[in-house]
Amino acid sequence: MRLGYPTITWGGVVGHPAGVTSVKDLYYFTAGDTIQAIRDIGEVGYSGTEVFDGNLAQYMDRKEELLAALAEAGLELVSVYTGANFIYDDILDDELDKITRAASMAKTFGAQRLVLGGGAIRSGGPRPDDYAKVGRGLDLAAAIAADHGLDSSYHPHLGTISENTDGFHQIMDSCSIGFCPDTAHLVAGGIDPFDAITRYGDRLKHVHFKDYSHASGDFLPLGDGDINFEEIIRAIRDTGYDSWLMVELDYFSGHPQDAARKSKRYLDDLLGN
Repeated sequence: MRLGYPTITWGGVVGHPAGVTSVKDLYYFTAGDTIQAIRDIGEVGYSGTEVFDGNLAQYMDRKEELLAALAEAGLELVSVYTGANFIYDDILDDELDKITRAASMAKTFGAQRLVLGGGAIRSGGPRPDDYAKVGRGLDLAAAIAADHGLDSSYHPHLGTISENTDGFHQIMDSCSIGFCPDTAHLVAGGIDPFDAITRYGDRLKHVHFKDYSHASGDFLPLGDGDINFEEIIRAIRDTGYDSWLMVELDYFSGHPQDAARKSKRYLDDLLGN
């Protein structure tokens, strides 16, 4: 398996302010220096990276700068992360337009995969048909990705209607898009990653690894929390998946490169690299 590390830790997750009044312009975004993140990730020894759609958009008028940074760091741009609410019929077309632009940018920069989060929680809680709406939206997004030559997968996430066992399975069973397990988001939502990977193993298209502490509720570098990664790697191998593992961390109190290095050492030992 090949190891990658997304740029998210260099600045955390924010959103583009234009999305407040124009949903078609609502990109994921990290406030850090993307070029510096790429350099740091390459120095640690990872082979690939993943970026948010909003950070990729920053380089559409200066493509060579980002491509040169990737080449100098020895990194492949493996995947681009995007998403949508998917439950509001009136804005679905605009959300799919944004996803189309994200897929186009991913293709322009040579990425292989489009990773999708989403499934908004209404102020009054989910409605019974919201899960099917998310499934429909994800399959439409998967078709867009395929049209751009990209594999696609759904990333269950805290803060969405897939954040618990029932919601997760309802969405997965209502669509056919690939599956991107995020170990920490699954565990935090009470979902067993081993069971999820085993159940949806034929749809495994991408993987996010991060650790989690039940005591503090924090996302952590690999080996610092409670997740049994040896068991999860066994489940992944049993599916036949032998591709990218993205070692992700949403936030870190120290230097992001230190977290990346710590997780890589842990995973190298576990994989026998």
